[in-house]
Amino acid sequence: MSLFLPAPSKERKAELYEFQRSAGIKFKNLDFLDLAFHHRSFSNENQQHVRLNNERLEFLGDAVLGMVTASYLYESLADKPEGDLAKTKAVVVSEPVLSEIALRLGIDKCLVLGKGEEQSGGRKKKAILADAMEAVIGAYYLDSGFKAAQEFVLRNIVPEIAKALDNRHIRDYKTLLQEFFQKKYKTCPVYELVKKTGPEHDRTFWTNVILNGVTYGPATGKNKKEAEQAAAKLAWERINPPEEA
Repeated sequence: MSLFLPAPSKERKAELYEFQRSAGIKFKNLDFLDLAFHHRSFSNENQQHVRLNNERLEFLGDAVLGMVTASYLYESLADKPEGDLAKTKAVVVSEPVLSEIALRLGIDKCLVLGKGEEQSGGRKKKAILADAMEAVIGAYYLDSGFKAAQEFVLRNIVPEIAKALDNRHIRDYKTLLQEFFQKKYKTCPVYELVKKTGPEHDRTFWTNVILNGVTYGPATGKNKKEAEQAAAKLAWERINPPEEA
């Protein structure tokens, strides 16, 4: 099976050239970049003609991103303990941050999605954008080598590190918690609605989060989503005390 998709059209090449200009990078082989934008929903709907998607590039890009970010944090934050480095890294390589960078670079405009995913708003979904960002990093590494990929990563990640150190990120604690536990323990947090109090028009939701058998909470919110976010924040801060930041 070919490692690449069919050759991009003239119009598609124009899109890819515009992305490179916007992102400040230049591919030797545009096929790598084109593949980085192909979501599995497209290959699933077009199996007779297209069997490739960006998931393998995403896997590679995740490793390159992690290595470059960890190395930069190790060298630039010499006075910080391992826990602080890990906490900062978790924020800057998280889905919310990567999806923001992807939007800033115009990755959403280049995505190739299946019809169903397109109709459901996939072009703006954080998970799809973050995965595509990692796929672009993986593609650039394969095309131009580690040094070029490192420069691209640092150009986009260093400003996010500064925000994280100043606590200027609006943190999605549910995502942070899930990504942390999936990577470290191969398990996901479980949210448990304890009770609902108050009148129908002014309900308060009480929620626990369970991590590896340990219960954190309850935390409260005006709806289920808000209560789960509050419980995730409580658990995250218990695991990573703010005073250590």
